[in-house]
Amino acid sequence: MNAYQPLHCDLHDYLEIACLYRYRLLIETVDGRTFAARALTTRTAASKEEFLVLHRDDEPVELRLDQLLAITALEPHASFGRIELAGSHCAV
Repeated sequence: MNAYQPLHCDLHDYLEIACLYRYRLLIETVDGRTFAARALTTRTAASKEEFLVLHRDDEPVELRLDQLLAITALEPHASFGRIELAGSHCAV
């Protein structure tokens, strides 16, 4: 996997909202995968890589944030729709 590129700080808010309300999300990854999963929390590794922790098919799944292309809230009254994340990285 490539060197980690931190997600732009403004976009973290959407992930935090999704986790706070346990939104079911449509996940799109930069390698073309799509799947639905429930947002649980975010995690920062000792290496400073950040992950979105999801619940999918009764299993926890962790995705590195720079591998996310977009998230779409699937809840009827969610506070956001489709949010594009790829290419939106903080300058280091």
